[in-house]
Amino acid sequence: MILVLGGTSDSIEICNLLNKHNLSYFVSVTTAYGKEIASKCTDKVLLKKLTIEDMIEFIKENKIDKVIDATHPYAVEVSTNAMKACELSNTRYIRFERESLINEIDYDNKYLVETVEQACEVANKVGNNIFIGTGSKNLSIYKELIKNKNLITRVLPTSEVLISCENLGFNADNIIAMKGPFTQEMNESTYKQYDIDLVITKESGIAGGFLEKVNACKTLNIPVVIIKRKEMNYPNTIGNIEKLIDLINIY
Repeated sequence: MILVLGGTSDSIEICNLLNKHNLSYFVSVTTAYGKEIASKCTDKVLLKKLTIEDMIEFIKENKIDKVIDATHPYAVEVSTNAMKACELSNTRYIRFERESLINEIDYDNKYLVETVEQACEVANKVGNNIFIGTGSKNLSIYKELIKNKNLITRVLPTSEVLISCENLGFNADNIIAMKGPFTQEMNESTYKQYDIDLVITKESGIAGGFLEKVNACKTLNIPVVIIKRKEMNYPNTIGNIEKLIDLINIY
């Protein structure tokens, strides 16, 4: 039995691959939207934020022998917990990691930072209409640390996310509720419509439309802040979904 740690578009592709090969699995997600999407692949969906202890218990109760970590590249805490849980329960761990595209950027007007807090430092010095393209998770930090700027955020169009945005003080003029990924042309149109003069994004890879965001900035000569991935020492990492099945069979 396999446990897929999901919540990403990659995890859905992995579920489809497991279905194709008739392999049994559970999917763990942390949001209602994630559960809705995963439920289209399987009825074995767990909606819960798992601690190390939770994960070990679930692994033992469901006789899990492999964990495929397909969480977002920035979900560092989840991946750290998963690796520790697998170590303690003697369960095989496989990390699916989206390919980094940071070296493919051909644009000088960029700021590479390590954290959201560092991105806020740049935003306080550069730009007035700031596009936050990192999702809803860290909006409270942006709201707290960026002073006297107009913040525009693009988030998933779910009631849960929109309520959290409104609770932070974002209103209809500051929220773009759409599901990505987005083309370069759509990003350019959005940046123009909101008169954006600084973009903050994460190094999210192909599935996250990372290059489309940056290339739109390049076309419009808008500075971009890129929050880099934290370097993690993942064991058994693979970045090709089609080759994942081979690793599952031999590992």
